[in-house]
Amino acid sequence: MRPSVALFVESSVFRGVGALSRAAGRGGGTTLPGKLLWKLDPKAIDRLAARLPQGSVLVSATNGKTTSAAMVAEILRPRLRVAHNSAGANLVSGIASTLLHADRAELGLFEVDEAALPEVARRVRPRALLLGNLFRDQLDRYGELEAVATRWREAVAELPDAELVLNGDDPQVGDLARDRSARVFGLDDPRLARPALQHAADSKYCLRCGAPYEYAAAYVGHLGDYRCPRCGHARPPLDVRACEIELHGLDGVGFTLAATEGTARVELALPGLYNVYNALGAGSLALTLGVPLAEVVAGLERFSAAFGRFERIEVGDRRLLLLLVKNPAGANEVVRTLVEARAPSVAVLALNDGVADGRDVSWIWDVDFEPLIAGLERLVATGSRAAELALRFAYGGLDRDRIEVIPQLEEALDRGLELTPPGGELTLLPTYTAMLALRKIAVARGHVTNYWESTA
Repeated sequence: MRPSVALFVESSVFRGVGALSRAAGRGGGTTLPGKLLWKLDPKAIDRLAARLPQGSVLVSATNGKTTSAAMVAEILRPRLRVAHNSAGANLVSGIASTLLHADRAELGLFEVDEAALPEVARRVRPRALLLGNLFRDQLDRYGELEAVATRWREAVAELPDAELVLNGDDPQVGDLARDRSARVFGLDDPRLARPALQHAADSKYCLRCGAPYEYAAAYVGHLGDYRCPRCGHARPPLDVRACEIELHGLDGVGFTLAATEGTARVELALPGLYNVYNALGAGSLALTLGVPLAEVVAGLERFSAAFGRFERIEVGDRRLLLLLVKNPAGANEVVRTLVEARAPSVAVLALNDGVADGRDVSWIWDVDFEPLIAGLERLVATGSRAAELALRFAYGGLDRDRIEVIPQLEEALDRGLELTPPGGELTLLPTYTAMLALRKIAVARGHVTNYWESTA
């Protein structure tokens, strides 16, 4: 059988597997066909990727890759048919499944798990890479972030023709621009910088000589304008900058996007400095792909949210505000955004220790929950590690009589809604698998659609 015919046959078969899985109500329909394909014929992924007329681009980061990739998809949608793993299946199997459904697509846009990036890059041979940040996350799976950074450097070295789009505010990522050309982005508004690095910041020490970095501005975790006083290693010059940033609480954020292509004002419907980084990375990648600045701005301003990252769900006469937390840096920014907007008086926090969350939950002790605690009248701790979460808040100073431990997610959700007055908004801060489970409950109750249905 000729290769093209064989590929058509296997694609049809595996797409059928996915359709059956979705019909059965399993979100795994987004990955099951790819898992089968990956096991039976790994090189089929290479062949499927090679069929895309305009090639592929990859987006990876510890925090924000789902949102950044979704922003790029929104920017590109009016001009290109894009194959995008929008449901967040970002391992090799998820990307294989997306390729199986990419018959008419012109460009592949793939969010990629940090650890899976080298293998995915070898398979799809991307024309461009957006690398956003590296934070400590799931140590039991990834190891220390320096190990991931080493694998990223090796993967980039194997792609000499790929265009790099890099967050220069991250020392590990910005350093990838040392020996080759890249489009480097970062924040340029010291008014919004923290007075010093937080205790849980990750990349505090110079990559070259080991001395502590000095920061002219620290924005999110270790992201900022850094310089080593001993050897001079510093943030690379920025090609794309976000300046004149204005935070509008939970309603969004505005900033001026300044690039070689021009300068424009952007009003995002998402809150927080971390979403400025997401938008800046997405815009930088789109500009690298040749999208005019006006279209970049229009796409960013159309964008609402990636599922579970900043999602509001109507539940009768109340509303849920769903914000994903999964590591110290991301959780600290969520807390910062909530407190600067209006700290909730009632919150449901869900801590799971599934494989996708990381079995080690000690990271919660590095999160600065204390500013959130100051305004809480009631905390509902839930998930498989609810007891540890409750202990963290008790040690943080929240009166124990204000803490309720309800491990079952559905019961905790109902209790949170009961504590929320009509017309009010209940804040939910879940880890990844808890977020998926809470959305599944909302889907079953008819409050929201499945994410794979809403992105189909």
